[in-house]
Parts: sequence; C-alpha cells; structure tokens
Amino acid sequence: MSAGIKEFLMEDVGVEDITTNSIVPPGHRSTAIIIAKVAGVLAGQKFAGKIFSFLDAGITYTEVKKDGDLLHPGETISIIEGLTRAILTGERVALNILQRLSATASLTRKFVEAVEGTKTRILDTRKTTPGMRAMEKYAVTMGGGVNHRRDLTEMALIKENHIAVAGSISKAVMLVRKASMVLIEVEVRSMDELKQALETDVDRIMLDNWDTSSMKEAVRFVNGRVPIEASGNMTLERVREVAMTGVDFISVGALTHSAGSLDMSLLHEGVKT
Repeated sequence: MSAGIKEFLMEDVGVEDITTNSIVPPGHRSTAIIIAKVAGVLAGQKFAGKIFSFLDAGITYTEVKKDGDLLHPGETISIIEGLTRAILTGERVALNILQRLSATASLTRKFVEAVEGTKTRILDTRKTTPGMRAMEKYAVTMGGGVNHRRDLTEMALIKENHIAVAGSISKAVMLVRKASMVLIEVEVRSMDELKQALETDVDRIMLDNWDTSSMKEAVRFVNGRVPIEASGNMTLERVREVAMTGVDFISVGALTHSAGSLDMSLLHEGVKT
C-alpha cells in the first residue's frame, strides 16, 4: 500500500509544494483537525494516516472516529499533530481518499439498509478506480457490503463473450474446470441458459439485467441448488424489489463508480506547544 501512497503524493505534489515550502519554516510544528461537513459513514482512516506519516514519520494521527462509524456534520474525524509542512502538503490527498472512500461506504450502507430483513447481500464489482481497488473494496465492507472477486484470478465469471467463444455454457464451464479449481459463476440471459448452467457444476449463477418477475421464476426453478446473483442497473429505488425475489446476492457497480465524494475539511488549529 505504501507504493500507492507514494504515487498519490507524487501525482499531487510534483517536485515540491512550492506554496507551503515558501511560507512554512522546515521545523514548524502545529495541530490540525479533519471534520465532517455532511452526514455519512466513515472509511479510509488508515490510508489518510499513512499519507501524513509518509511525509513526517513522527506525525501523530489520532482517529477520533473509526472506519465504519456514522458521521454527523461538524464532528471531528481526526487530529493531526506534527510538522506543518507535512500537514499542509498531505491535506489534499488525504481528504481526497477520505471523501471518496466515505462516499462509497455511505452509499453501500444505503443499499444494505434497503434490503434489510431479506437474505440478500450487497456485492461490489470490479468497476473501481484504477489504482484504488483495494481501498474502494475496503470501503464497501465498512458500509456493510461484501466484496465480489478482487481480481480475475480469484473467481471465474463466465460471461456472454466467453460462452460465444467456447460454443456453449457447458463447454465454457468444462474448460475452466480443467484449468483451475476456482469457484465458477455463469452469467445467464434467459431461462434456457439458466437450465443449461444448472446442468453443469457451477457454483453461482448471475441473472444479468432480468426483470423482477423473471427473477422470481428463476429463483423458484433453481430452488436453492446454487446461489443466485442479480446484476444490472441496480438503484436504491429498485434494490428492495429485487431482493424480495429471493436472490442471494445483488451486485451494484454504482457503489464504486458513482458514489461521489463525502464533504470534509482540514482546519489548521495553530502552532503545536
């Protein structure tokens, strides 16, 4: 993770923070706080702390609020004590990470709450920001969601194009089984494909862009033989209706690609005594 932190800082700082280094003496020490400006769920504390400690090994980053905690406007999230140059130079990158991950955790929590009382679990997808996948998937778990596969090695997901190349669902599953021992999920677009998938030894079936009435029919037909995942255009307005069909999982790309940013500020509190 330290390599990612370094890259994030290099992207933002460039050769040096000219403004801060021109104004702040090298040994100047101070205290700052990060506050929430809106309500939400916090995520990213451990990454934000690493930003500042990368710039000042002796800095103190105190987590007043923990990842997964609910935030309210005006609440102090963390207290930073150390070299002022490190605090001011690291401010933007640390806030960017906290705001992005907290937005993901907050949106995930809304989806989780929307399906509360059902057996359905909310999954993320691989629709993540390049270089930030581990962070964003961590944020999903802070919001109560569950990680789908982290990379292409972790699980096989046989989709439409794979089936087209293999020639059939059964052939595609057979080829993966021959090559690996990983779990296999198959994406199906119709009841006919669903029946074909069930004739193989798949571990999970994905109903991609099905309407809710067809999902209910599929759940009845599968009858618990394998877990079922629903995917495609999942919104907060629709997700509970989908969960009520009896599917085991709902994957939501929006958790990581459309969460936005949870507003926060870093406030300088003066010279450290």
